[in-house]
Parts: sequence; C-alpha cells; structure tokens
Amino acid sequence: MARIRVVTDSACDIPENIARRLNIDIVSLTIRFGDEEFTDRVDLSPEAFWAKCKASKTLPETAAPSPGAFQAAYERAQADNCDGVIVLTLSALLSATNQSAVLGAEGLAGALPVRVVDTKAVSMAQGLLVIDVAELAATGAELDQLVAHAESLVAKVGVVAMLDTLEHLIKGGRVGGARALLGQVLSIKPILELKDGVVAEAGRQRTRSKALVAITEVAKSHAPLKRLALVHGASSEVANLEALVADVATENAIIVTDMGPVVGTHGGPGIIGLCWIEA
Repeated sequence: MARIRVVTDSACDIPENIARRLNIDIVSLTIRFGDEEFTDRVDLSPEAFWAKCKASKTLPETAAPSPGAFQAAYERAQADNCDGVIVLTLSALLSATNQSAVLGAEGLAGALPVRVVDTKAVSMAQGLLVIDVAELAATGAELDQLVAHAESLVAKVGVVAMLDTLEHLIKGGRVGGARALLGQVLSIKPILELKDGVVAEAGRQRTRSKALVAITEVAKSHAPLKRLALVHGASSEVANLEALVADVATENAIIVTDMGPVVGTHGGPGIIGLCWIEA
C-alpha cells in the first residue's frame, strides 16, 4: 500500500475537520489589507476576514504561496515517510499558486515524487476534488492512480454562485467574463460560474430569491452528483439555499462551509454558491 500525501492550497475552502481527518496538507495563500498581511487559515479566519472586509475602505489583496511554502509541505511528507505527493491547486488561470507548487518540487531534487495537478477550479469545487482524491489516497492507491483519478474529475467539477454586491467586483476588476456586469444597477444579483478555469457571467436575477432558485437549477441540471457543497461568505441565505437543494440527488452528504478570503476577496460579502462533482 502506497502512502501518498495530498497537498492543496487554501483557496480550497475545505473545512478544518475534514482536512484533519483526511490528512490533507493545506498551503496558505497570503491576504493583505493595506499594510497588514495575514496568512490565510492560520491567523485570519473566515469570520475575521468578513468583519475586516466590512470595516476596510480598501479591497484586500491575495498573493500566491511561495515555492518555499510548497517545498516545506513536501518535506513534511518526506519526514513522514510518504512514498509521494499529489498537489491539487486552484486554477492556474486565476493564480500563480500552481506555478509555485511546481517550482517548490524542484527544491527536492527528485528525492520524493511530486505530481502537480491543476484542478481548473476554486473554492469547494477545488475542495471536493481534493476530498475525493484524499479518500482514494487513504485506501493506499498509488501516485499514478491518484493523478489519473484527479485528472478524470476535473471535467466533472462545477461551481455556480450568486453575488450579493457588485462592490468587490468593481473594485477588483479581476473577473474575466463578468466585466460586462460593471455599471449595472446594484439591485441586480449577478450569477457567476467557472468555465475552463476562469470566472464568467452566467446570468442575472433581480432578487436574491430568484437568484437562489437559478443557481439551484444549474446544480440540478448536473445531477446525479457524486458530491455537493454549499459555500458562502457571511450570507444570510444559507438555510434558504439548503432547503432548495435538499432534494438534489448526491452520493455523499452535502457539505456546508464558509468561503475563505482567497475567493471571498473577489466575490464580496453575501456571496453564496454551490459546488459539485458529477457522478
């Protein structure tokens, strides 16, 4: 039986208890509010992040982990007598994190096999893929098998979300296909999805309730699902969306979790969405 360590980055939004249970090593991105710098998930919780967002006049910025931070994770796996490492990063089109993961492996000089996979996803769409691979790794699967499994899941992963405010989108200017939304009246609730590793507009609704129904319909159109997650940034609509998706066919119990700073920075407070892997 192989002992393969699963490594990912903090854009994954995987709940702490699940990461611990599956021995997933999460390398943190950095969040900056002006001159203040925080390590995601280490000294800035999602709750603290959203509180700071509301109080701050400037938009927070995110930075990819250094290659050294990834190398340290690989060295931890080596010290733990692992046979190899699979690294599952957020979309390479959204961040330099994937590049850092690749460069970090060069520091090991081949002492331990490290394979880096671009999930082409973010938030719990990335997180669900990581969980799925980690559960397979726990059975003693070989590194090649895990890489093939991860790559087969990339096309089955989806995410759709409702923005409650356009403020962060306008301030940040980093959302590709969603630029067309700028200048819209603020009562419009934009719906975003991930397509080919980038964020794109998937529609607009005039009210929150209509937007929640719309994102539920998108998720249902991909059912039956292997995994489903509801992720949000300090949203008041969690119970409503949970009720809407209660009858979606999914093999594993739905995971409800906070959206962390990495994605939340761009989505803004009140963002709520669904992430899934098709069965």
